[in-house]
Amino acid sequence: NNFEDVLIAFKNFEPDIVVHFAAESHVDNSVLGPKIFLETNIIGTFNLLQASLEIKKILPSLVFHHVSTDEVYGDLNFHDAKFTELSNYKPSSPYSASKASSDLLVQSWARTFKLNYVITNCSNNFGPRQHTEKLIPNVIRKILSNKKIPIYGNGLNIRDWIYAKDHSQAIISLHEHGVMNEKINIGGEHEISNLSLVRHILKMMGRNEDLIEFVSDRPGHDLRYAIDNSKIYTLTDWKPSQHFDQNIQETIEWYENNPDW
Repeated sequence: NNFEDVLIAFKNFEPDIVVHFAAESHVDNSVLGPKIFLETNIIGTFNLLQASLEIKKILPSLVFHHVSTDEVYGDLNFHDAKFTELSNYKPSSPYSASKASSDLLVQSWARTFKLNYVITNCSNNFGPRQHTEKLIPNVIRKILSNKKIPIYGNGLNIRDWIYAKDHSQAIISLHEHGVMNEKINIGGEHEISNLSLVRHILKMMGRNEDLIEFVSDRPGHDLRYAIDNSKIYTLTDWKPSQHFDQNIQETIEWYENNPDW
C-alpha cells in the first residue's frame, strides 16, 4: 500500500513478469473487519498496476499476473456444474468482493492501458507454512494441543483443495508456455466437505472425533466451490498432483516440527 516504495522496488528490479499474490484472504477476518481487505486487495492492486505501467514504458512486454480466487464466482449447489472462466461473478463476502474488484481492475487496466495480463482464479490452498488462521493448519494445531475443533454449521460445505506447490507450478507453467491476456481457473480436483476433511486429518493423526465441535454457521457461508480445469489443461501440460494424503502428511509434519509457526 506504499506506492512510493513499491515504485522504487519495481524500478530497481525492472521485472518482465509481476506475479501478484499479496492479499488479505481470510473470509472470517473480512466479516469482522472489511476495511483492510479493501485497502490491501483493491488499493494495493491499483498501486501494483500503476507501478507496472511505469515499467511498461521501459519493457512494453511486461506481464501482470493477478492471483485471485474461485470465491469471486459465489457458490454452487451440490449438483451444479463446476465454475468455468465464463461463470458470473457473485461474491458473497467482503473478501471475495474485494478480490472480484481487483480482478476487474486488472481487466480494465489491460484494456485501457494495453497492459499484458494473466488472471488466475484458484481453489483453496494448503501446505506447510500457511497462516494458522486457515482451516487445515488450524485443525492440525487444535489436534496437537488437544483442543476442540470448531466446524461451522453442519460441516457439509464443500471446498476444492489445491496443494500450494501445485498452485505455484501451475503459475510457472503458464509463463513457460507464454500464456498472456487470458483468465484461467486453477483447481486441485479434490472436492471434500469440511467435516470429511476434519475427520480425515483426525484419522491421519490418530485421534478420534470427540474433538469436533459444531458452532454457529458463518454469515453468508458459501455452500460449494468446484473448478473446471479444462482451459489450463489445453494451454499447458500442468496437472495437479493426486497425492492428497501425502500432501496433508507433509503439512501435518511441518506443524508438528514448528509448533510456534
